Amino acid sequence: MDGAISFLLFAGVFYLMMRFGCGAHMAHGHHKHPKPDKTESNIDPVCNKAVELDKGYGKVHEGTLYRFCSKSCLDEFDQAPEKYLEQTTSEGA
Repeated sequence: MDGAISFLLFAGVFYLMMRFGCGAHMAHGHHKHPKPDKTESNIDPVCNKAVELDKGYGKVHEGTLYRFCSKSCLDEFDQAPEKYLEQTTSEGA
């Protein structure tokens, strides 16, 4: 009988956690980061070409994802990222 009571207690706690706790976010799709739209594109900071999200190369620099049309643009960015980041911020202002 002790085993049945322990099982029911565990099952109740498990149900409450999945229904109202952390599991509720998984079941209902409440995610902090939405999936990117496949029609969006990013601008390559080196050559200023539009790059689709599922194409080219990506690199996270200081918490921001940058997309590159080719490996050579990615390598050039890796050598001096500040040079290209200054260009994009001054163009946006």
